[in-house]
Amino acid sequence: MDIVKARNLVFEYIRRDEEGNVEGISTAVDHVSLQIAQGDFVAILGHNGSGKSTLAKHLNAILYPTEGTVWVDGKDTSAEENLWAVRQNVGMVFQNPDNQIIGQVVEEDVGFGPENLGVPTKEIWERVEESLRAVGMYEYRKHSPNRLSGGQKQRVSIAGVLAMHPKCIVLDEPTAMLDPSGRKEVIRAVRGLNDVEGITVILITHYMEEVIHANKIFVMDGGKLVMEGTPREIFSQVERLKELRLDVPQVTLLAHELRKKGLPIPEGILERKELVEALRGLK
Repeated sequence: MDIVKARNLVFEYIRRDEEGNVEGISTAVDHVSLQIAQGDFVAILGHNGSGKSTLAKHLNAILYPTEGTVWVDGKDTSAEENLWAVRQNVGMVFQNPDNQIIGQVVEEDVGFGPENLGVPTKEIWERVEESLRAVGMYEYRKHSPNRLSGGQKQRVSIAGVLAMHPKCIVLDEPTAMLDPSGRKEVIRAVRGLNDVEGITVILITHYMEEVIHANKIFVMDGGKLVMEGTPREIFSQVERLKELRLDVPQVTLLAHELRKKGLPIPEGILERKELVEALRGLK
């Protein structure tokens, strides 16, 4: 079953002058069609301005299509009567955790979402504990969020979304403001939610090492979906990705350069151990 489906999605930003007259229209998402199955770990890549974040905001009805249709768990996101169900099924995590944390204590912040959903008090605390354990932050439940590192804050943000029991979590560049250690913390937590809890993860990022374990990658450029495939299929096309102003994992680039020098190394190497094994096989 598809948790997310888009067909011919178009979204246009309308620019107006001070008097409200239309000055121009720019197309941020241009006839995008895609399907994401329940339980998948999907990455969406693209340079700045490619439309990936605009696409993400359609997945829990922050934005509505100018043309086309988006369905979440079979429900049309444009239908007003579906808004509550759509936002319960798809949680959003953004770049800056400080914009999502509102509680003075970690456990209170995580409980805020389910409280607004009308969840009984006893179940709220059960969800808070469950969610904090899932992201490895249970021991910090009595701490002030202000005393946490960036990576810890982002994990608390994810726990807050998780406590609402969504079927899908969309993370819009959640590690962009973090140091390498914080990025590893967050991605480890996200992979755990996908592997252990079976939650669909849609990750938007420009750090290529974060997506090598995804089931599928979508690449956007100029509002269009221009590439689709597994990480190995996508990162086998190094020159095409360079044309799209995208990086590849460092080990993939190294293997690509060695291939260009004539070494018979497989394309699409994603991890260091794969490259080591390939080099050993040359003896």
